[in-house]
Amino acid sequence: MSKKILVVDDEARLVNLVRGYLEQEGYEVRTASDGRQALFVAREEKPDLIVLDLMMPEMDGWEFMRRHRQENNTPIIMLTARVDDVDKIAGLEMGADDYLTKPFSPRELVARVRAVLRRTEPETEKSDILRAGALELDATKRTVQVDGRYIDLTRMEFDLLQTLMSSPGRAFNRLELLERTQGYAYDGYERTIDVHIKNLRKKIEPDPAHPQYILTAFGVGYRFRVE
Repeated sequence: MSKKILVVDDEARLVNLVRGYLEQEGYEVRTASDGRQALFVAREEKPDLIVLDLMMPEMDGWEFMRRHRQENNTPIIMLTARVDDVDKIAGLEMGADDYLTKPFSPRELVARVRAVLRRTEPETEKSDILRAGALELDATKRTVQVDGRYIDLTRMEFDLLQTLMSSPGRAFNRLELLERTQGYAYDGYERTIDVHIKNLRKKIEPDPAHPQYILTAFGVGYRFRVE
């Protein structure tokens, strides 16, 4: 069954261009021109991934993401016209999985869509439970518990935690973590890992300021504690 992509943008020309490229790759495409319409379409169509512009009339991408994340954990690739890191970091902190800066290559967007869908595909082959202290990760069910309490993680946060927990004590640099969780890595983009790690620590660490699980490997990146 083909994957369903929701493209949300008020630029009709861009939407049609992106739709053409995605449909050429075999994806089903649904569209919306603002956040309010996108909420309705997302509820009705239940897309596998959302491509979301941040600046739109009626309801912008920020408000859409806030409301949608209360109902669903659909992967989101956000589109931003700003070249600085402000929108990118804010979007990632709200739970976006990836971003592209306008103008962008439609082929790159298709590659990002493919990579995000690939890494968010549920693993059903075997049960794989990782434990450390009060922390438990079930790779098959894609769930995380701390002291028996389920923790709501974004897909990127889950993949980062699984990567680190699978190799306790090993120091991963940021580009390695991007490659393992996104399927690709670019210089200049690797610092977004810091945002995801910060969010992850807030959710799983008893004291995020003094982490017990995800440790900083100074001069390298991050590592998971050794039992």
